[in-house]
Amino acid sequence: MRIIGSRKPGFTSVALTLPVLATALVALPAPASAAATPRPDTAVRWEKCPGTGLDQRQECATLAVPLDHAEPGGPHITLAISRIRSENPGARRGTLLLIPGGPGGPGINDPSIRGKALPQSVRDAYDIVGFDPRGVGRSTPVSCDLSHDDLALVNIRPYPAPDGSIDKNTTTARRLADTCAKNGGDVLRSISTRNEARDIDAVRQALGERKLSAWGASYGTYAGAVYAQMFPLRTDRWVLDSNDDPDPKRVARGWLANYQTGVEDAFPDFAAWAADPGNPDRLAAAPADVRPLFLALAERLDRAPIPWTGANPAELNGNVLRQALLESLYAPKDRFAGLAKLIAAARDGRELPAPNTPPDEAMQNSAASSGATICNDVDWPDGNQAAFEREVAKSRKRYPLTAGMPVNISLCSFWHDEPRERPVRITPDGGPSNVLLIQNLRDPGTPLTGALKMRKAFGQRARMVTVDSVGHGAYRANGNACGDDAVTRFLLTGERPARDVSCAAE
Repeated sequence: MRIIGSRKPGFTSVALTLPVLATALVALPAPASAAATPRPDTAVRWEKCPGTGLDQRQECATLAVPLDHAEPGGPHITLAISRIRSENPGARRGTLLLIPGGPGGPGINDPSIRGKALPQSVRDAYDIVGFDPRGVGRSTPVSCDLSHDDLALVNIRPYPAPDGSIDKNTTTARRLADTCAKNGGDVLRSISTRNEARDIDAVRQALGERKLSAWGASYGTYAGAVYAQMFPLRTDRWVLDSNDDPDPKRVARGWLANYQTGVEDAFPDFAAWAADPGNPDRLAAAPADVRPLFLALAERLDRAPIPWTGANPAELNGNVLRQALLESLYAPKDRFAGLAKLIAAARDGRELPAPNTPPDEAMQNSAASSGATICNDVDWPDGNQAAFEREVAKSRKRYPLTAGMPVNISLCSFWHDEPRERPVRITPDGGPSNVLLIQNLRDPGTPLTGALKMRKAFGQRARMVTVDSVGHGAYRANGNACGDDAVTRFLLTGERPARDVSCAAE
């Protein structure tokens, strides 16, 4: 998972913890006063959605929800929601909510984006509904007003210095936390996965649905699991795709740490692709040669960065290359070629490809909302630099592709607010047996090791489909008919596999 991410191919997208499978960039409205937002209304007024490139049938609305659900008569904020109605009303059976990843990822345009990937039978059976979580995009947005330099992903994600030092990371983490405390406001302090689950239930009520079905992806699997634990009788057919470890003692700390194994799991697929004789972007004669090539180039760039106009930072250094690798492993079909071109240009001294750098405005919103989620959900270790230095040193030795970033100190160690509620524990006896997990075997952001812990937490409430594939996102993402058919069958009929299923590569 990323704290922030980008749907577009490129190497400067945002993602603090768990990509950002991808963060679609949206026009962000000016922050609104929570107290000035109108009280909730049972009626939702649908209008044409702003923006271009959307399905013309997608319509949008806003919904007022309490800033604090424990005080329904207090200040309210706005949630932005969207839908594409069932394409065959006679076959309609309910609403399928698309729960976005991130945390901090927008979902307002997911009915047009993710919904387009759904088979016709599912689009006939459901109204497809998306939303921007609180603090995100067209919902009442948040920002920490970070500096341009602090919005660089290799600063938000705590990559150590080339020599392994984390002195700069500690200084940056403290500055980020102080800036968010100064500028974030009440909405930032209200962001948590528990509150996202409560907001989802407000959406359900506004839609007039007794139960929801859902397709949660990446961080959306954790948000979806929390909803299924808090509101079990409001869940119908619950699909969780690319699953987070729900460990209530660690939550996002565990997601970050899992990057170590996730990148190692997925890298051999890139190596095999990059050594394929038929590949026009081939980098090496054999897969075994790709890893040392990559590590040597990253070390060279640690010592002698290359100027990179338009990027943030404006150079290609070793950590920027490592981050580019992580992002590319999320979407092999879209990003492997771009990574290979970047590696070849840097290796051979040629002009670097143009960077894909999101605008600061979108980065501000994603950084604030994702940071608030991971810091507000659970207690983090305090800023004991020596303890983090020891963990980083061990990680750099064992997992050189990520260079210690996944276990490094972050802004959450200096966050100014304690979590207001304890994390939700997902339990086997917490609700009906109506959850289907789907998972790629080699996922860089939500690796199989963490997904198996989600499976164990749900117990007999869930079944799991694993797919022999690489990348982040399994259902309708990699052309595996075995996995796709299992999920589609469940959404249409409620029938799950009698036991967990392993789908071979196709």
